[in-house]
Amino acid sequence: MSLRFNADPAEVRLALARLIAVSPVHDLPEGDRGTVELVLAEVLNNVAEHAYAGCSGPVEVGLCATPLGIACRVVDRGLPMPDGQVPRGDPPLVTPDDLPEGGFGWHLIRSLTADLAYSRSAGQNRLSFLIPFEASGPG
Repeated sequence: MSLRFNADPAEVRLALARLIAVSPVHDLPEGDRGTVELVLAEVLNNVAEHAYAGCSGPVEVGLCATPLGIACRVVDRGLPMPDGQVPRGDPPLVTPDDLPEGGFGWHLIRSLTADLAYSRSAGQNRLSFLIPFEASGPG
């Protein structure tokens, strides 16, 4: 499955709905499907909010089912990642009463994926990762 769209909030929502409504994601058990949706939402919202810094720009998402999970590739032409690498994703150190609305995205992404890799070449950001299946495996 491959999908191209503009990385603005409205199109990200529509693209996410399309990505989870068809194979390979639609065919997954509910728990795996929810994990894929959560990870893709975090990644794509980061592209829209940070890579394009509030402006719209092209993004391409590729998904492929493997025996271990869903392999994902996200390519955009936005700003590079800070320091040329994926953020560490340390959760904010706060008390439960002071939890911020954001700041957990990369922690969630890193916690729910494997083989997370980032590169920048020819003005493109390339992020790839695997979203592992739960112990029960696919479908």
